[in-house]
Amino acid sequence: MTMVLAVATGGQAAVLTVAAVGAAAVLVLRDPRARAIAMVLSLAVAAGALVALKAHAVSDGLSGHGAAAAAAAVAALVALGVLTEVIRRRPEAFALLAFAALPFRVPVAIGSENANLLLPLYAVIAAGALAFALRPKDDAAAGTSRALRRVEIALAIVLVLYAAQSAYSSDVTQASVSVCCFYVPFAVLFRLLLDVPWTNRLLRQVFGVVVALALLFAAVGFVEAATGRLLISNAKVLEANEIKPYFRVNSLFFDPNIYGRFLALTMIVLAASLPALRRGRQVGLVAVSLAVLWAGMVLSLSQSSFAALLLGLLVLAALRWRPVVVGGVVVLALAVGAAVVVAAPDQVGLHTGTSKGLDRSTSGRSDLIKGGARMARDRPVYGFGSGSFANDFRKRERVHSEKSAAASHTIPVTVAAEQGALGLASYLWLLFCAFALLFGGLWRAVRAGPAGEGVGRAAMAAAYAGLVLHTLIYAAFLEDPLSWVLLALGAALRLTAAGRGSRAPRAPSEPTVSPDPVPA
Repeated sequence: MTMVLAVATGGQAAVLTVAAVGAAAVLVLRDPRARAIAMVLSLAVAAGALVALKAHAVSDGLSGHGAAAAAAAVAALVALGVLTEVIRRRPEAFALLAFAALPFRVPVAIGSENANLLLPLYAVIAAGALAFALRPKDDAAAGTSRALRRVEIALAIVLVLYAAQSAYSSDVTQASVSVCCFYVPFAVLFRLLLDVPWTNRLLRQVFGVVVALALLFAAVGFVEAATGRLLISNAKVLEANEIKPYFRVNSLFFDPNIYGRFLALTMIVLAASLPALRRGRQVGLVAVSLAVLWAGMVLSLSQSSFAALLLGLLVLAALRWRPVVVGGVVVLALAVGAAVVVAAPDQVGLHTGTSKGLDRSTSGRSDLIKGGARMARDRPVYGFGSGSFANDFRKRERVHSEKSAAASHTIPVTVAAEQGALGLASYLWLLFCAFALLFGGLWRAVRAGPAGEGVGRAAMAAAYAGLVLHTLIYAAFLEDPLSWVLLALGAALRLTAAGRGSRAPRAPSEPTVSPDPVPA
């Protein structure tokens, strides 16, 4: 029996590695035709791996519903064909459709299992890949720079290494979900966004879509708070709402923290646009939107989202004013906060007297981080295998509840425990390359340019910094499509800024964004 399981695990890991290699090829290949083939194949392999993994659940779900399933499949193919043709004719439509579908998760019952899947986004990505494959070779934009090339290679290394390390994981199913549902489709999304012919008008439209969605989600959160009922049920949130004196909302998201993250990043982008505004009416609209989103985020009670928002605003302040002054204010605030925590920890909800008290004050994160650190210590080089944290943590710590540990809620700890020094090094290298891409030459562009110069890049850099902090306190780094789209859009804006800084004619392969990238 053990041998059969080992063979099955090895086979799944091999399929995941093939899918990850295909996604890596999407990122690093320069030839558009080869990249198009890699897109289609990697998505097909990932989808096939998921179907094979959930074969029994899919079979049970289709039992007795063959006609309905066939009709649904035909309708899905027709919709996919329509989307593909729309994107083929108007490549800029891909960006609008992708950003509009970005946050929507659809509850799906597969047999006895339930999952919240990004089905609208998957459909847009699949249509975009097919449209890219059908476009003539010369129509594909392939902007390049040394900083972007490093990010693409770093992402490719992370993907392939994660898939390969699933070979010895105790939970290859979780690794399969990460690779097939997140890493592969989001790598295709990243590349397709880079190939979009970006213009100032398109950026304004995308900006409007994101803000409109954030306001919609906030409105849904207000309704949930007023009625005391969650639109999308989450057992953990419901249980906490029954015990605690407050009521957390999750709007159209399953997780209040992911809902708060989306609002926080939208607020950072809104705040970044303020220096480029010239009319009082525009400033007033942005101010009202910020107030509404702030109220919506308060109802999520997501501390990690507040921290992400604060860091993003600090980055914007440091870019706009003197970093030394902003840094001094931050250090002073941290010193005051540390003094309060040391002098009266109970007054701020920290019970540091006992290990259990500290763990309760951090919502269980203290024990998770300690357990993850012990896992990393015991296998420092290669870890316990991709996706294995929850399974091995329960075994080692003798935790019997299946809901008690899904992640360490601190991405570096999870990576170190699952992938060891190999995975941690690739993760840190990716962060270094990403920040170098987003922040390279940014302060000079913001300080020396006209009112709108560098504002778009500043928004992407500040939002990405806030997102990375959120992953350090909560979770979901590359599993969140926002990580990929912020990098892609930041790269497109930097390529355009570099093209404007050079007097040489713009190469046909570079994205076309007008000098004022943020709506004014």
